[in-house]
Amino acid sequence: MIMGFGAGTLLSAVAYELVPQTTLKEGVDIGVAFLLGALVYYVADRVVDSGGGADRQQIGGTGAERGSGAAMFLGALLDGVPEAFILGIGLALGGSVSIAFIAAVFVSNIPQGVAGTSSLQAAGYPGSRIFWMWTALTVTCAIVAALGFLLAEYVHAQGLHAAAFAGGAVLTMLANSMMPEAFEHGGRTVGLVTVLGFLLAGALTLVP
Repeated sequence: MIMGFGAGTLLSAVAYELVPQTTLKEGVDIGVAFLLGALVYYVADRVVDSGGGADRQQIGGTGAERGSGAAMFLGALLDGVPEAFILGIGLALGGSVSIAFIAAVFVSNIPQGVAGTSSLQAAGYPGSRIFWMWTALTVTCAIVAALGFLLAEYVHAQGLHAAAFAGGAVLTMLANSMMPEAFEHGGRTVGLVTVLGFLLAGALTLVP
């Protein structure tokens, strides 16, 4: 249920923060950047999955024994990079990041972290190693956010394109992993919870 709620908040972030109607009016190149972000994530996700990271968001951890810890780590990093990147861009272009986007990233990462941890435990990784893997991932995402900040600061014209690129990657991640996993374990009620997450995050965009 939490994963479905988180998916709804991220959907709202894509619609209201990353690729709103005002951004689409900038031209066809915004659509190209959005599609390119989706394609890059899709290809990278296929590579990670083939290396043993397919179970990184599996809530129950079933089948994770076949997975690779390194691939799961790379997969979790792949899921987090677009969010971290756009946080940096938002800080550079607007001076702040909206409450809605912060809430979306925070809520959506709770089930991702639980699923990734259970998968790594099922693969036989000790708790201390899992802790340091997540710590390394957090530091890496912070570095990516800093790169997003620098990119937007020195190439202002590309800020909207970078946001669209990240939006395409996030939407593909939601459709390929988070939403199917949430439905598998939560059933049809997840649809209602997803709508609730979308509505709440959308309402937060109205907060100054």
